[in-house]
Amino acid sequence: MNKGRSILRSWLPMAFIITAMCAVVYLVVQQVLRQGANDPQIQMAEDAATILAAGGSAESVLPAGKIELTRSVAPFIVVFNESGNPIASSALLNGEMPILPAGVFDYVRQHGEDRITWQPQPGVRMATVVVNSNANGSGFVMAGRSLREVEKRVDQLSMETGILWLLTILGSLVVMGFSDIFLSPGRSNVQSSNLLK
Repeated sequence: MNKGRSILRSWLPMAFIITAMCAVVYLVVQQVLRQGANDPQIQMAEDAATILAAGGSAESVLPAGKIELTRSVAPFIVVFNESGNPIASSALLNGEMPILPAGVFDYVRQHGEDRITWQPQPGVRMATVVVNSNANGSGFVMAGRSLREVEKRVDQLSMETGILWLLTILGSLVVMGFSDIFLSPGRSNVQSSNLLK
Protein backbone atom coordinates (compact mmCIF):
# COMPACT_ATOMS: atom_id res chain seq x y z
CA MET A 1 0.00 0.00 0.00
CA ASN A 2 2.82 2.40 0.92
CA LYS A 3 4.58 1.58 -2.35
CA GLY A 4 1.44 2.45 -4.34
CA ARG A 5 1.03 5.74 -2.48
CA SER A 6 4.67 6.58 -3.13
CA ILE A 7 4.27 5.95 -6.86
CA LEU A 8 1.06 7.99 -6.96
CA ARG A 9 2.68 10.85 -5.05
CA SER A 10 5.58 10.94 -7.50
CA TRP A 11 3.29 10.65 -10.53
CA LEU A 12 0.79 13.39 -9.68
CA PRO A 13 3.07 16.33 -10.57
CA MET A 14 3.85 14.67 -13.90
CA ALA A 15 0.13 14.13 -14.54
CA PHE A 16 -0.52 17.81 -13.82
CA ILE A 17 2.20 18.91 -16.27
CA ILE A 18 0.88 16.57 -18.99
CA THR A 19 -2.67 17.85 -18.47
CA ALA A 20 -1.55 21.48 -18.55
CA MET A 21 0.49 20.97 -21.72
CA CYS A 22 -2.39 19.22 -23.51
CA ALA A 23 -4.76 22.02 -22.45
CA VAL A 24 -2.38 24.71 -23.73
CA VAL A 25 -1.92 22.93 -27.08
CA TYR A 26 -5.70 22.54 -27.45
CA LEU A 27 -6.44 26.18 -26.60
CA VAL A 28 -3.74 27.56 -28.91
CA VAL A 29 -4.79 25.45 -31.92
CA GLN A 30 -8.50 26.06 -31.25
CA GLN A 31 -7.93 29.83 -31.17
CA VAL A 32 -5.84 29.71 -34.36
CA LEU A 33 -8.66 27.85 -36.12
CA ARG A 34 -11.37 30.20 -34.82
CA GLN A 35 -9.49 33.45 -35.43
CA GLY A 36 -8.43 32.25 -38.88
CA ALA A 37 -12.11 31.83 -39.73
CA ASN A 38 -12.42 35.66 -39.67
CA ASP A 39 -9.65 36.38 -42.19
CA PRO A 40 -11.63 36.46 -45.47
CA GLN A 41 -14.45 38.44 -43.88
CA ILE A 42 -12.11 41.18 -42.63
CA GLN A 43 -11.00 41.91 -46.18
CA MET A 44 -14.51 41.57 -47.60
CA ALA A 45 -16.07 43.96 -45.08
CA GLU A 46 -13.32 46.57 -45.33
CA ASP A 47 -13.26 46.47 -49.14
CA ALA A 48 -17.06 46.80 -49.29
CA ALA A 49 -16.99 49.78 -46.92
CA THR A 50 -14.31 51.43 -49.07
CA ILE A 51 -16.40 50.96 -52.24
CA LEU A 52 -19.46 52.39 -50.52
CA ALA A 53 -17.45 55.36 -49.27
CA ALA A 54 -16.32 56.01 -52.85
CA GLY A 55 -19.94 56.20 -54.00
CA GLY A 56 -20.67 52.60 -54.91
CA SER A 57 -24.15 51.20 -54.42
CA ALA A 58 -25.03 48.63 -51.78
CA GLU A 59 -25.80 46.04 -54.47
CA SER A 60 -22.40 46.58 -56.13
CA VAL A 61 -20.48 45.20 -53.12
CA LEU A 62 -22.45 41.93 -52.91
CA PRO A 63 -20.99 38.62 -54.15
CA ALA A 64 -22.74 37.15 -57.16
CA GLY A 65 -25.81 35.07 -56.38
CA LYS A 66 -27.68 34.56 -53.13
CA ILE A 67 -27.13 31.84 -50.56
CA GLU A 68 -29.31 30.35 -47.82
CA LEU A 69 -27.46 30.56 -44.49
CA THR A 70 -29.00 27.37 -43.15
CA ARG A 71 -27.42 25.35 -45.96
CA SER A 72 -24.41 27.12 -47.47
CA VAL A 73 -20.85 27.65 -46.21
CA ALA A 74 -20.11 30.35 -48.83
CA PRO A 75 -19.04 33.82 -47.67
CA PHE A 76 -21.66 36.57 -47.83
CA ILE A 77 -22.15 40.30 -47.33
CA VAL A 78 -25.06 42.20 -45.81
CA VAL A 79 -25.33 45.99 -45.97
CA PHE A 80 -27.36 47.77 -43.25
CA ASN A 81 -28.58 51.33 -43.03
CA GLU A 82 -27.72 53.60 -40.12
CA SER A 83 -30.69 52.25 -38.15
CA GLY A 84 -29.40 48.67 -38.47
CA ASN A 85 -31.99 47.50 -41.01
CA PRO A 86 -30.70 45.39 -43.93
CA ILE A 87 -30.88 47.12 -47.31
CA ALA A 88 -28.94 44.65 -49.48
CA SER A 89 -27.77 41.10 -48.88
CA SER A 90 -26.17 38.18 -50.71
CA ALA A 91 -27.52 35.86 -47.99
CA LEU A 92 -30.97 34.88 -46.85
CA LEU A 93 -31.97 33.32 -43.54
CA ASN A 94 -35.07 31.20 -44.07
CA GLY A 95 -35.85 33.30 -47.14
CA GLU A 96 -35.40 36.70 -45.44
CA MET A 97 -32.50 39.14 -45.20
CA PRO A 98 -30.69 38.51 -41.90
CA ILE A 99 -31.07 40.91 -38.98
CA LEU A 100 -28.41 41.52 -36.31
CA PRO A 101 -29.03 42.44 -32.65
CA ALA A 102 -29.05 46.20 -32.07
CA GLY A 103 -26.21 45.89 -29.55
CA VAL A 104 -23.80 44.93 -32.34
CA PHE A 105 -24.41 48.24 -34.13
CA ASP A 106 -24.05 50.20 -30.88
CA TYR A 107 -20.62 48.61 -30.38
CA VAL A 108 -19.55 49.27 -33.99
CA ARG A 109 -20.64 52.91 -33.73
CA GLN A 110 -18.20 53.33 -30.84
CA HIS A 111 -15.31 51.14 -32.03
CA GLY A 112 -15.65 51.06 -35.82
CA GLU A 113 -15.61 47.25 -36.06
CA ASP A 114 -16.80 44.12 -34.29
CA ARG A 115 -15.86 40.47 -34.87
CA ILE A 116 -18.45 38.11 -33.48
CA THR A 117 -19.72 34.56 -33.61
CA TRP A 118 -23.32 35.06 -34.69
CA GLN A 119 -25.90 32.32 -34.09
CA PRO A 120 -29.23 33.44 -35.56
CA GLN A 121 -30.82 30.06 -34.80
CA PRO A 122 -29.75 26.66 -33.43
CA GLY A 123 -27.35 24.85 -35.75
CA VAL A 124 -26.46 28.01 -37.70
CA ARG A 125 -23.25 29.69 -36.50
CA MET A 126 -21.36 32.34 -38.44
CA ALA A 127 -17.97 33.99 -38.13
CA THR A 128 -18.86 37.61 -38.90
CA VAL A 129 -17.08 40.95 -39.17
CA VAL A 130 -19.16 44.15 -38.97
CA VAL A 131 -17.66 47.52 -39.91
CA ASN A 132 -18.95 51.07 -39.98
CA SER A 133 -19.61 52.45 -43.45
CA ASN A 134 -21.54 55.75 -43.17
CA ALA A 135 -21.69 56.21 -46.93
CA ASN A 136 -24.28 56.24 -49.66
CA GLY A 137 -27.22 55.61 -47.34
CA SER A 138 -25.55 52.65 -45.66
CA GLY A 139 -24.36 52.56 -42.10
CA PHE A 140 -22.77 49.13 -41.69
CA VAL A 141 -21.34 46.24 -43.66
CA MET A 142 -21.32 42.67 -42.35
CA ALA A 143 -19.23 39.95 -44.00
CA GLY A 144 -19.62 36.41 -42.76
CA ARG A 145 -19.38 32.72 -43.45
CA SER A 146 -20.45 29.50 -41.76
CA LEU A 147 -18.36 28.02 -38.95
CA ARG A 148 -19.54 24.50 -39.79
CA GLU A 149 -16.23 23.25 -41.21
CA VAL A 150 -14.14 25.03 -38.58
CA GLU A 151 -16.22 23.49 -35.81
CA LYS A 152 -15.73 20.04 -37.35
CA ARG A 153 -11.98 20.62 -37.14
CA VAL A 154 -12.30 21.79 -33.53
CA ASP A 155 -14.30 18.64 -32.68
CA GLN A 156 -11.59 16.51 -34.28
CA LEU A 157 -8.94 18.44 -32.36
CA SER A 158 -10.84 17.80 -29.11
CA MET A 159 -10.98 14.06 -29.78
CA GLU A 160 -7.31 13.81 -30.80
CA THR A 161 -6.13 15.91 -27.85
CA GLY A 162 -8.23 13.82 -25.46
CA ILE A 163 -6.81 10.56 -26.81
CA LEU A 164 -3.25 11.93 -26.65
CA TRP A 165 -3.83 13.10 -23.07
CA LEU A 166 -5.24 9.73 -21.98
CA LEU A 167 -2.44 7.71 -23.61
CA THR A 168 0.23 9.99 -22.16
CA ILE A 169 -1.31 9.91 -18.68
CA LEU A 170 -1.57 6.11 -18.67
CA GLY A 171 1.89 5.71 -20.23
CA SER A 172 3.50 7.96 -17.65
CA LEU A 173 1.83 6.03 -14.82
CA VAL A 174 3.05 2.70 -16.22
CA VAL A 175 6.60 4.06 -16.70
CA MET A 176 6.61 5.53 -13.19
CA GLY A 177 5.45 2.22 -11.73
CA PHE A 178 8.07 0.16 -13.59
CA SER A 179 10.79 2.66 -12.72
CA ASP A 180 9.92 2.49 -9.05
CA ILE A 181 9.89 -1.31 -9.09
CA PHE A 182 13.07 -1.94 -11.07
CA LEU A 183 15.15 1.10 -10.11
CA SER A 184 14.30 1.41 -6.44
CA PRO A 185 17.30 1.42 -4.01
CA GLY A 186 16.04 -1.69 -2.20
CA ARG A 187 15.98 -3.76 -5.39
CA SER A 188 19.44 -2.53 -6.40
CA ASN A 189 20.82 -3.63 -2.99
CA VAL A 190 19.26 -7.05 -3.38
CA GLN A 191 20.77 -7.46 -6.84
CA SER A 192 24.17 -6.31 -5.57
CA SER A 193 24.05 -8.80 -2.69
CA ASN A 194 23.23 -11.63 -5.09
CA LEU A 195 26.18 -10.72 -7.28
CA LEU A 196 28.59 -10.76 -4.30
CA LYS A 197 27.60 -14.32 -3.30
